[in-house]
Formats: sequence, structure tokens, C-alpha cells
Amino acid sequence: MTNALVVIDVQESFRARPLWAAVNNPEVVRNVGRLVEAARAAGEPVIWVVHAEPGTGGVFDPESGHVRVVDELKPAPDEPVLVKTVHNAFTGTDLQHRLTVAGIRSLTLCGLRTEQCVETTTRVASDLGYAVTFVTDATATFPIPHRDAPQDPTVAELLADPRTLSAEDVVTRTEYALAGRFATVRTVAELVGV
Repeated sequence: MTNALVVIDVQESFRARPLWAAVNNPEVVRNVGRLVEAARAAGEPVIWVVHAEPGTGGVFDPESGHVRVVDELKPAPDEPVLVKTVHNAFTGTDLQHRLTVAGIRSLTLCGLRTEQCVETTTRVASDLGYAVTFVTDATATFPIPHRDAPQDPTVAELLADPRTLSAEDVVTRTEYALAGRFATVRTVAELVGV
């Protein structure tokens, strides 16, 4: 066993935000579930990661009750759930130690947000020497406001602003940035079939 599936931030925190209405990939949870089933069937470890922002009072604050894997996906008893407080799943967790002890040399990555925590983890993993597969349709993201847009726009304001970067453009940019440099970009169907 040399590959592990790392599921990043597929957690209730995102669904508790109004921005969830603008998610680019409503099938993300189902697609991640397919990867989890395939990894388990192949005897590959599945490692879950959730993002926490303690003391903030927001949906990523553990006190909110939302910092947990989405209800449809249940980590098995032997599958660790790591808590991170930064954009990548390595810093501040024991992920690298777990992978090293298990002899893991390649990773399959999926989760939320495409260009943020999943892309950042992909880049760090590649720099650490792992062969990475980035499963693009098992990630999801949202439109991104322009740097000069007002802080905390409503979803309607975000979508109406012509300067907003669409989620589709975000995914395309991420695929271009990662492919051939930091990861192999694949789809769920390419990995586990239709």
C-alpha cells in the first residue's frame, strides 16, 4: 500500500454559510464518497482533514458544531480526522508523520475549496516528494470577489459584480497551475469508473 486518500475540509462549516448556494459542484459530496468507497475497497488508507478557526465565533469555530465531516460521509473507526488551522493539511498536523510511518508515497486529494486548501495541500505534498493526484470533480469552490470589492458581500452582490471571478474560472486556473507541475489532474470516473 503506497497510496492514501486525503479528504480535505468536506465539512458542515461550508454548508452553514450562505455562500454554499453558489457552490460550483453540487455533486462534490457524492464524488468524494465514491473515492472513499474505492479507497476502502482497495485497502488504501483514508485520512480526513477538517478546518477549524477556534475562538472566532464563526462556522469554522469548533464551538459552532459545524467543524465535522459532512453528515453523509462517515469516517470509519480506523480513519483519522485531523484538525488544521491553516490552508494546507500538513502544517500543524501529524499528517506527514502518519504517511511516513505507513510507507505512503502517493496521495489522492479531494475536498473544499479547490483553489485554497486542496490546491495548497497539493503544492506542499508535491514539494515534500509525494506523487499527487488532484481529483478535480471531487473538489468544489465558490466565486471569488475582486480584491477591491466591498468586504463580505451577500451572495447576490458577489454574483452581480462583473469583477467577480467565477468558480468555473477558478477551477480552470487551478487545473492549469497544478497539472504537470504539482499533480496529475484526474476525474472521479478516470479513477474509479463511471
